[in-house]
Formats: sequence, structure tokens, C-alpha cells
Amino acid sequence: MSARSADRDEEFAAYLNARQPQLLRTAYLLTGDRHQAEDVLQTSLAKLYLAWDKVRDRGSVDAYVRRIMVNENNSLWRRGWKRREFAAETIPDRAVSDAYDEGLSSALWDVVQTLPQKARAVVVLRYYEQLTEAETADILGISVGTVKSQCSRALAALRDRVPSDLSPAHREEEQ
Repeated sequence: MSARSADRDEEFAAYLNARQPQLLRTAYLLTGDRHQAEDVLQTSLAKLYLAWDKVRDRGSVDAYVRRIMVNENNSLWRRGWKRREFAAETIPDRAVSDAYDEGLSSALWDVVQTLPQKARAVVVLRYYEQLTEAETADILGISVGTVKSQCSRALAALRDRVPSDLSPAHREEEQ
């Protein structure tokens, strides 16, 4: 292994150690399924690794990998064979824990999962990743106006769908 290749691998490994949990959370919010999120992230990171030398601006690596994740997620739901479920002979005897359960925010993200895929991607990138409208538009390959309109419609849909016990007004009344 050459010194350049070793440096490249070390730099990529450092990036993974620093960013993988956050990227997994983003993938989960995009897909709504922990296992699918892991698949999307793994495929996205493999693609990032292959293009690592081409990413000149190391400050834009997060944006680049988010774009890969959105594209990969869109590709997955287009493939009908990925949606098939297979029955198992036995049920696992251990309880599966949900590492993403955060109380009220978990219930809120369950409501977000009811949004159409494109609207969900806009909400995740704008409010979870806290990207600007321009950054979100760039990642999704749409105009800033489309981001604004999809975001507005998604928030209106969420207001209609969110259970009353998750409403900020309801929580203020309880206090």
C-alpha cells in the first residue's frame, strides 16, 4: 500500500469516525426504517470512498454525501424488488431496541414519516440538518422556490397530522 493510499484511507476513516452517527440519523430520517437507513448509508459511504480523491473541498463532504444519500434513497423506493418482504422461519428471541427513540421527538418523526418522500427530504434537510433553502435546493437538485413551497406544504400537513399531545400549545397548558 502506498503512502498516499494510506493517507487517503486514514483521512476517510477519520471522517467516518467523526460523522457516521450523524449521517446514520439523517439516513434514518430520510428512510423511516433503521435497516434501510443502514443500507442507504453504507452504499452512500462506499460511493463517497470511491470519489474521495475527487472531493477537493473537504468542507463540502457532508453536502456531497447527503446528496448521495438522497439519491440512493430515491433509487431504492423506485426498485419494486426492494420492497418485498420475506417470511422468516423463526422469530428472534431477543427484543429489538430502537436506538433512535427520543420520547416526543420520536413521536414527531413518526408523523414526519407520513409525508411524501420529497417533502420528507426537504423537512429533514431544512430542519434536522439545518441547511439553508439554497443548500437544500442544491442537494435535491430543485429550485429554492420549490424548496420553499414543499416546505410550506409539508409544515401545513404536519400541523394537521400531529397529535394534540405533541402540540407546543398542549404542553404549555400542562405546565
